[in-house]
Amino acid sequence: MSIENILDYETVAVVGISGDPTRPSNFVARFLMEHGYKIIPVNPKFTEWEKKKCYPDLLSIPVKVDIVDIFRRSEAIPPIVDEAIAIKAKVVWMQEGIINEEAAAKAEKAGIEVVMDKCIKIEYAKFKSR
Repeated sequence: MSIENILDYETVAVVGISGDPTRPSNFVARFLMEHGYKIIPVNPKFTEWEKKKCYPDLLSIPVKVDIVDIFRRSEAIPPIVDEAIAIKAKVVWMQEGIINEEAAAKAEKAGIEVVMDKCIKIEYAKFKSR
C-alpha cells in the first residue's frame, strides 16, 4: 500500500505524545488534528492532551486504531509493535529517525503496513496538499 493511501485512514494513535508544543510529537499531532484526523494520544505520563483522554498504552484504547504513529527511540519500538499487532492496527508508522528492522518485519508478518524513518506531517504535505 502506498503512503498516499495510508494517509486516507482516519484514526491515529500518537505514541509518545508530548505536552510541550515545541516537540515534534505535539505539533505533528496538532497538525493532523487540524487536518481532520482523529488523534488518540498515548503516553503513560499524561491523563489528558488537548482536552482528549490520553491512554497509557495501545491496549487501553477502546476504539479501532488505523495508524500507530510512534515518537519513541528505536529500541523502544518492539513492545509497541506487539501492542499494535494485538489491537489489529492497520499501519505502524515510525517517525523520522526511527528505524527498527526487526520490529518492522514482525509487524509486516502480522499483516500490518510499516512506514519507517518518515514524518507523517511531511508525507501529508507531499500527497494531500495538492
